[in-house]
Amino acid sequence: MEKLTRLFGRSIRFAYHCFDRIVIRGYLSTLSRPENIEYFFRTLKQVDCISKQTLRQRTDQYLIWVNAYALNHDIPIVWAEKNVRKKDALAPLRMRMQRQGRTGVYYVLKSMEQGPSFRIVKPKFRCADPNWRILAPQRSRYTHLYFYVIDEVLGPFAMRIGAYLPFYATYYLNGHDIIAPMLKSEGVRFRMKDNAFVSVSDPVALQTAADHIDPHRIQERLDYWTFVLGPKFAQHERDSMDLRRYYFISQIEHAQNVIFKRNHPIHCIFERSCDLGLARINSQRIANIFGWRITKHTRGKHQVVLDQMDHGHHVLRAYSKNASVKQYEKDNTFLRIEACSNNLKDFHLRKKLDHLPDVADKLQAVNERFADAQAENLNVEIDHPILENLAKPTRLKSRRMAGIRLENDRIIRLLEVLMHSCSHLGGQSAAQIHQAVLDAHQLQPDQYTRNQLAYDLRKLKAHGLIERPDNRYVYALSDYGRKAAAVLVIVRNRIVGPIAGSIFVRSPDASLKPNSILQAQYRRTTRSFNDLVALLKTA
Repeated sequence: MEKLTRLFGRSIRFAYHCFDRIVIRGYLSTLSRPENIEYFFRTLKQVDCISKQTLRQRTDQYLIWVNAYALNHDIPIVWAEKNVRKKDALAPLRMRMQRQGRTGVYYVLKSMEQGPSFRIVKPKFRCADPNWRILAPQRSRYTHLYFYVIDEVLGPFAMRIGAYLPFYATYYLNGHDIIAPMLKSEGVRFRMKDNAFVSVSDPVALQTAADHIDPHRIQERLDYWTFVLGPKFAQHERDSMDLRRYYFISQIEHAQNVIFKRNHPIHCIFERSCDLGLARINSQRIANIFGWRITKHTRGKHQVVLDQMDHGHHVLRAYSKNASVKQYEKDNTFLRIEACSNNLKDFHLRKKLDHLPDVADKLQAVNERFADAQAENLNVEIDHPILENLAKPTRLKSRRMAGIRLENDRIIRLLEVLMHSCSHLGGQSAAQIHQAVLDAHQLQPDQYTRNQLAYDLRKLKAHGLIERPDNRYVYALSDYGRKAAAVLVIVRNRIVGPIAGSIFVRSPDASLKPNSILQAQYRRTTRSFNDLVALLKTA
């Protein structure tokens, strides 16, 4: 981040890094193996023969309890619709509960999905125990329940529980939602938009809260909600078997967020950097960013792609093994670099929730290396619609004035004269400007009259290119007008005109050298423009 901060230091409002998406799996390890399932039913529940109906009975009991819980607490419980994002559909309910300061479950969705289960097969050959059955793990489709919860510590999160043994649980958290209650307890004012802090009164407190996300506190709250909403077991069943859940990180994202000031053209810069990033970031640089070596035994893809999520909004992604890092911008003020891991073994890290701080350090290092690699690509020229803005009509008081275009010879001649007359500190009168235009371009008074000059001056004043110093009847280019006039004159006289002349008339003789330093600089500028045009042709 050092190069990126040095490049955009004045335009950055504040920056912070924290966890974004966190997906945690909760396992009942003692009910994940067939031998433990057999011990649970035949020894603890005194079931002689385990059948499909035996396993189905536990599912039916749990679903009946969930329906009763939703009815007693007035919680909607419906089947999920296809092609509808659950988060967007439930956003109004979540925001209403947050405004009211309430916590708890606010929605339950049902969904038919694949998950781990067990199949029961009768032995093919006769055995000593006629009630013995073969239990084998498998994956099948059954009902999954999504509980949408607002917690006082974790904020809004979702918990998915499979309604079939072994009752696997998945928890979907967001690091920004965990940080928000911490900032509220410290009295720090902030404003969030989607999953990002776009304004905060104390950026140091924000980063401190992001660095102190406690995995033990997270596990404590997950245990609480799993006990409240998960499958129920009797006390003697818990005493006889270790029915605790063990939590492991399934997927995790760590984001480096940079908030720019409103007037910084980050969208244009990001689009240009994507073009360069696709060409310059190869597989070896990707490996250096993630901090590992690529050999012939390395699995996974190693490539850079540009995805278009919405119209006009792109995401630059770099993949390697089971990890990825992406860069995108939002709302012209927000730039995010986000490292994601789907298997922490790639980074030689353990998946247990207790190792969350080690994961943060490793993924933040990936973000910083990617930011340093992209800092060179972000240091590019940006597109500014100056010609488009000047070509639009405007108003001077109640009068409508036409736009300024490159093909308007009168305006280009007038701007060129005004540029050369910048040495007049007090400005020039209309008569002086008119005579300068006639002398510079060898025009007759009837070819460019005083009325035409007056109209052109009003047009330039309407577009903010000229001003009247001290409200006197003299005219001079404004600060914006000097830059705009230079662009218009150079584009018309030094790009459009010479290129058209070299194509349709003749090319200049390269053997003749200029006699003046100024003319030599003009020739060098022309060659630079020609080289730029040649590169644009081959790009």
